Amino acid sequence: MQQGPIATVVTTVEELRQIAALSESNHSQQLSPEEKSKEGFVTWSYNLDILLQLHAIAPAVIVKDGDTVAGYALVLTKAGAGAYLPLQSMLDNFNHVVYKGRPLNSHNYYVMGQVCVHPAYRGKGVFAQLYEHHKTLYAGEYDFLLTEISTFNQRSLRAHEKVGFRPIHTYTDDMSTWSVVVWEWHEETV
Repeated sequence: MQQGPIATVVTTVEELRQIAALSESNHSQQLSPEEKSKEGFVTWSYNLDILLQLHAIAPAVIVKDGDTVAGYALVLTKAGAGAYLPLQSMLDNFNHVVYKGRPLNSHNYYVMGQVCVHPAYRGKGVFAQLYEHHKTLYAGEYDFLLTEISTFNQRSLRAHEKVGFRPIHTYTDDMSTWSVVVWEWHEETV
């Protein structure tokens, strides 16, 4: 008998549908300022067609409780930029960023494209489960996980810091001011 929510990867179209619905209902344009401040929000839009394309490249990490997707954290490799234009724009913004003495885009990393926890599961460890499963799956293949968070999303910034992310860069585009954060999995030896 399954005991509580478990971390895994997407294996069905129904799971992708639940991700799309959860993403839409927690999008910054759908929430009041009070909800955004209290609960956080997501800024990029993902419909089922985009999720199917991204899933073919790298499946999303999810936490499931029975048949319910309790939370998701999308895996966006650099190869996904052809399928999802906001990722290409993000990578382009990093062309001038230097990290650890070399261009950021020359490092072996992937992007967590969006993380969201279903309201019924917030405060129950799902966020940490999502990221621990990322580390379990990808620490042997990548040096670190990178994402960017709107500086207006203080809840998300705090949650990422608690997991182990640290800021390396800030920039502003037509959507927001972004804090670029990394979660280092391997310390480089000098």
